[in-house]
Amino acid sequence: METYIQIVLFVLFQLCFIVQLYYLVSNHSRLSGYKPVEELPQVLIPVSVIISARNEAQNLQENLPFILEQNYPDFEVVVINDCSYDRSDEVLEDLQRQYSRLKVVTITEHDRFKTGKKFALTLGIKASKNEYLLFTDADCKPASVNWIARMAANFGNSAQIVLGYSPYYKTNKFISRFTRFETLKTAMNYLSCALKGEPYMGIGRNLAYTKTLFFSAKGFASHMHILSGDDDLFVNQHATANNTAVEIHPEAFTYTAAKTSWASYFRQKKRHMSVGKLYRKRDRVMLSFDAVSGFLFYILLALCLVLRYEPLLALGLWLFRLIAQVIIYNKNFKKLDGKDLIWYLPFFDFIYYMYLTVFGLIGAFIKTTQWK
Repeated sequence: METYIQIVLFVLFQLCFIVQLYYLVSNHSRLSGYKPVEELPQVLIPVSVIISARNEAQNLQENLPFILEQNYPDFEVVVINDCSYDRSDEVLEDLQRQYSRLKVVTITEHDRFKTGKKFALTLGIKASKNEYLLFTDADCKPASVNWIARMAANFGNSAQIVLGYSPYYKTNKFISRFTRFETLKTAMNYLSCALKGEPYMGIGRNLAYTKTLFFSAKGFASHMHILSGDDDLFVNQHATANNTAVEIHPEAFTYTAAKTSWASYFRQKKRHMSVGKLYRKRDRVMLSFDAVSGFLFYILLALCLVLRYEPLLALGLWLFRLIAQVIIYNKNFKKLDGKDLIWYLPFFDFIYYMYLTVFGLIGAFIKTTQWK
């Protein structure tokens, strides 16, 4: 009986190995072979940059000038001051005196009617004057003055959605390194799938789509009752192989600071994970297989070593997967400004799949009620 259990566990371990290898070759290698356009495109389409901000006075003061001073001929910046009670209104009034491109939409707190980010973004989109919308957050800073130009250049032919990338600033803290690693893994997944013709999500820190698409899809109406999802749920419901483009030139990145405490990080991840159950079925299956197979791969590897059933073969399969990861991830990490994290791959990859499974379960059963 004991031998039979060991055989079953080892067979399951090999199956997980095969599934993980499939994801590496089929998905992540797409990004490693992709080359962004190096020459700065000449784009003339008018763009509206939209930012929803709640109590972000300091971030607005530090980051908004870099957006308002972009090297682009025709754009406006619409900031929704969403029920802020800090100095946001003062900061925005001061910036309006300096920059004619800045438009401010103010939402006032109501005792009975509580609003969320989706409501704020909807008002900002309605107030914008341009067809092409580019979204980011108040705590984000463009990597260059060509951010708008790089993102807007992808609106051609049939493209209605442009998926960008937003890395975190580098620090020496453990939480920062893991947050950057997790962000890299997430980006590799959604960018590779988009390049494969199967887009399933985007991030609101660097995302663009057309106003026509937003209103033809009735905005966020189908998931307005859900706290999160203004970015990934919208993309999941409306992105197709034909209407979605990818932009990963370093000049098109938007940088932000990672959470500084595990408590704030957990709250953020719990909020993000809560919308996964609303993804399209094929995307839920794809993401679940990756998460479960990665989780079981490490659990079954440990069991094979503890039970001493084919330990050398088990370690050999782990090493083979690790080498394949290093080859593919090294290219992706360089593209996404995370090449220093390749040295943490064996340890962080294990933590990543543990965290993915835990937060996936938490997100499926726990409801969050506050976005900021």
